[in-house]
Amino acid sequence: MNFAEYIWLDGANPTQKLRSKTRMVEQSADNSPADFPQWSFDGSSTNQASGGDSDCLLKPVCVVNDPMRDQGDLLVLCEVYNPDGTAHSSNIRAKLSQVLTAGASACNAWFGFEQEYTLFKNNRPLGWPQHGYPGAQGPYYCGVGTEQIFGRDIAEDHASACVQAGLLYYGLNAEVMPGQWEFQVFAKGAKRAGDEIWVARYLLERIGEKYGYAIDWHPKPLGKTDWNGSGMHANFSNELMRTCGDKDVFTTICEGFSGVVERHISVYGADNDQRLTGQHETQSIDQFSYGVSDRGASIRIPVGTIDDGWKGRLEDRRPASNAGPYKVAAAIIKTVKAAAGAAV
Repeated sequence: MNFAEYIWLDGANPTQKLRSKTRMVEQSADNSPADFPQWSFDGSSTNQASGGDSDCLLKPVCVVNDPMRDQGDLLVLCEVYNPDGTAHSSNIRAKLSQVLTAGASACNAWFGFEQEYTLFKNNRPLGWPQHGYPGAQGPYYCGVGTEQIFGRDIAEDHASACVQAGLLYYGLNAEVMPGQWEFQVFAKGAKRAGDEIWVARYLLERIGEKYGYAIDWHPKPLGKTDWNGSGMHANFSNELMRTCGDKDVFTTICEGFSGVVERHISVYGADNDQRLTGQHETQSIDQFSYGVSDRGASIRIPVGTIDDGWKGRLEDRRPASNAGPYKVAAAIIKTVKAAAGAAV
């Protein structure tokens, strides 16, 4: 028997939070989610049910190794269902499934998320003086040395944990603000990419418990100050984008985003208006732009896509650090399908 940590998203609004609880299970040969039992929980304590009818069900959908415990122990990411077997209203992953299956074409989306966050200690970003501000932005991004870097220990422990769990973890770097970091994950499949982000977030929260650091996912943790916010940039492609070799295809897709700005912003994270101001490497929340290597644009066309002969990806820079990856992926897939006339 092994420990299995069942993880799910609660009903908090507008930003869902992670919940988890532990049970003993017999490990299957290949850790298929279908081999793990469903489990119930008290939805009245997670904003997902009333006290008079409180049972909600956890259905395993993604199983990985648990690097926080012994060999053989597992992390089991779950969707939430009602007792009658229907998807709970908070089950955003199930809603993404509906987007993926809509239309006649099969979906072939690849997503890479760049997840930024800020480490806090005693209600201040890590490395900040107790009063006032540190030196101006500039030396901290990808910096080296004790005067520039704060929190490398937890960032690297998190990287190791993600790799041990079996996530497709691609890298990390210190960000523009002291105490701010970024990690990147990737997956061939929208649901799997969302799963990877949520499990990686869970691991960071758990490791933060050991260090006594709070993980702040807010897109502008210091409010209206002259410091960069935190995002979750979404890199995306479909088979057409990866093979077309045609600038016009990418232009058409980018133009397709211009008419649905409000729809995207509505699911790109709470309080994102504090971050998307047109400053600090952002476009204004009510405007849309795209450009090659332009980090002040809504969508950046990476120079690598051009170097590869107009084959590759685009980067939507608008999603906030607290955005739900399933919602972001669903919005992007819907727009690209409409713009390109092909499945993402």
